[in-house]
Amino acid sequence: MSSKRDVSEKTGKSGERQEVVRTRFAPAARHFAERAREQAPWIRERATRLLAPLRGDERALDAGTGAGALALGLAPLVGEVVGCDIVPELLAEARKLAVDLPNVSFVEGDIFALPFETGSFDIAGTIRTLHHLEHPEKAIPELMRVLRPNGRLLVIDQLAPLDPPRAMEIDRFERARDPSHARTLSDQDMRGLFDMNGLTLLRQEVVSELRDVERFLDGAGCEGEERERVKCLAPGETFTVEVGWYVLERPV
Repeated sequence: MSSKRDVSEKTGKSGERQEVVRTRFAPAARHFAERAREQAPWIRERATRLLAPLRGDERALDAGTGAGALALGLAPLVGEVVGCDIVPELLAEARKLAVDLPNVSFVEGDIFALPFETGSFDIAGTIRTLHHLEHPEKAIPELMRVLRPNGRLLVIDQLAPLDPPRAMEIDRFERARDPSHARTLSDQDMRGLFDMNGLTLLRQEVVSELRDVERFLDGAGCEGEERERVKCLAPGETFTVEVGWYVLERPV
């Protein structure tokens, strides 16, 4: 049995991590809103294909929604979308983007303790969230909890290279650019998480994305000497990353 001290220490570490995330994203909320606006159409196009067939009346969750990119992308495809995040400034921007979408709402909440009843969603999705989590293995069961039996889980995130030195190089750059970054998972890591929780992989796509380091650092708010230091760790002036899209089914 955990002691009060153990619980307090775990809560404290979690709170510290959340504060790092809030500090990272709150000042750049408008920037992420612009990115969400740009990304929503192609997210919708890919989600339409990967989540098919859809009835159109599903209730969907976007956990770690940020400025709402996934929620906005899913909105025309389902009956209702709820976005959830721990950064109030990002949620405020997401609400502005969704002002004309009556089936979209946003609430403040933690992906490790979602403020929703068990089995209350047909679809649960999270985009570019797992790499911010020190313990992503604790997020997957919580996402499964809020899914109905046979509900679908959509996980989207950058993938680490299989070569360990290369993966370490990418993580070193990502942490320097973004202090809220924890670890980039490989495809093997992802599949291990899914298997551990008894999820059935229905579809997967790996998409190559070209990154421009200057624009990437603009989004992180890196300026002055810090920017030059982080640039030295970048894989190049432009570089390609792999992003995995996974659609999984929750067991009955």
